[in-house]
Amino acid sequence: MSSEIRLAFSHPSERASATAGDGPLDRISLRDHVVEVEIGAFQSERGTTQRVCFNVVVEVEPLSVPIDDDVDRILSYDKVTEAISHELAEERLNLLETLAERIAERILAEPQAVRVFVRIEKLDRGPGALGVEIVRARGQVWHRPDDDDRPHPRLVYLSNAAIASPHLPGWIDRLQAQGRPLILCVGAPDAPAPQSGHPMTQRRIDLLAIEQNAWVLAARDPRCVVVATRTELDWAMKHGQISVWAPSKIVLDAVDGPSAQPSDAVALAAWFAAHFHAEEMMVFGADLPDNPGVPLRAVSVESPEL
Repeated sequence: MSSEIRLAFSHPSERASATAGDGPLDRISLRDHVVEVEIGAFQSERGTTQRVCFNVVVEVEPLSVPIDDDVDRILSYDKVTEAISHELAEERLNLLETLAERIAERILAEPQAVRVFVRIEKLDRGPGALGVEIVRARGQVWHRPDDDDRPHPRLVYLSNAAIASPHLPGWIDRLQAQGRPLILCVGAPDAPAPQSGHPMTQRRIDLLAIEQNAWVLAARDPRCVVVATRTELDWAMKHGQISVWAPSKIVLDAVDGPSAQPSDAVALAAWFAAHFHAEEMMVFGADLPDNPGVPLRAVSVESPEL
């Protein structure tokens, strides 16, 4: 028992050695790699950074040919630090567990990687280090699709007049018949939102107002499903589901978030369209935004045609 406790708090390299199989494997390691990042599920952890320490060990298959001092023939430790940097830049996360899983997944996508130990610790949450450690082997992780493998949706912004229009079912019929993944976006209801007098809380209130209107749209047509996460959107696009974007999570978790405020819902939708590599953004019953980063097309709410 004492040895198990000792190993639990030892560096992942000792755990790797203690749990090694019969076949010889090489190991590369990263020790005490400290990054300042915004992460955490508590409200007090939003809007501020904290020090996070990474220790990673990767077991790799020995090369069957000479290395010849060629860095391209090995799994470099740069691949480990790049995996960390990439996942920290992808989106703001609440859980160290999620971050550890994603780092392990990215490392195990390398052909030589067989098993990976990932320990992540928060250094500023208390008098000691608070963290998680996971062990994953090749074949145990689900590899997310690369951005190049994702479909490019058509994004449609619907004004309140468009949501209330009798033409709405016909528009959706025509858009669905075109066979492209479809994501619908809306703005806030016409009724004024509560005012908090504080920018951070007001941003949340305004985003929630948009989400309320998303549910109003979903009630108009049962084909429309309100979704909030990238995973849900990826699934919906692959399975032909029409999504209505609930923006709070993606906006608040974006590392490089939108400059557009929720009150400028069309510009916010344009940011999302560019962020999601949309093929086109159609705007029903509203002015087109400046510098959208995606092709735009205006549609009148008076016409049943697209």
